[in-house]
Amino acid sequence: MDITSSPQAPLHRSASEPTLRRLPTYRRFLEQLHRQGRAVVSCTHIADDLGLDPTQVRKDLAVTGIVGKPKVGYQVPMLIAAIDSFLGWDNATEAFLVGAGSLGTALIGYEGFRDHGLNIVAAFDVDESKIGEKVRGRAVMPLSKLPNLAQRMHIHLGIITTPEAGAQQAADLMIEGGIRAIWNFAPVTLKVPEGIIVENVQLSSSLAVLSNKLQDVLRKEEGA
Repeated sequence: MDITSSPQAPLHRSASEPTLRRLPTYRRFLEQLHRQGRAVVSCTHIADDLGLDPTQVRKDLAVTGIVGKPKVGYQVPMLIAAIDSFLGWDNATEAFLVGAGSLGTALIGYEGFRDHGLNIVAAFDVDESKIGEKVRGRAVMPLSKLPNLAQRMHIHLGIITTPEAGAQQAADLMIEGGIRAIWNFAPVTLKVPEGIIVENVQLSSSLAVLSNKLQDVLRKEEGA
């Protein structure tokens, strides 16, 4: 049942975006198995439970650089560790958050980020009534202080939870401070220089898909 790193595997392989989006799903499933005391799992088992193709699962897991024993599979704890290492979740990444409103406060308070190597160390806002307050133990500071502090602390990840009107200013100040990746929850397309990574979380788009699927189901039930 031994799992070993592939001798030919590079220290870090590139992965497609769909693969990157599936890896956390595999990890959650593996955590469930681990809690249940399951020691070994196969690609077929993962695929059957998640409704995926076994070949796709095998290809996705291969980017982590480990291989399972033929006809046996992967040792669950080692596969979890391999995914964490590939995604960078085994090393804490410190982040700054801009927008200490309801959404920002919820993200700061979400303990699950720690399992994924994310630590929001400070929050920033332009609202004078929020500056100086503490959100889940993190001080809310003036947005103008972000660039200098980001440089001093070597922060490379920023999170934007502002209203649409303030998102671009937040992004500009993050980039000025040396932040290289932005997790954007604001409903706006940011303009950033080449080399800056932006991941947009469009809640309205996700809701649109969910609402449309619900309407399809209801229409089919009414027509039945």
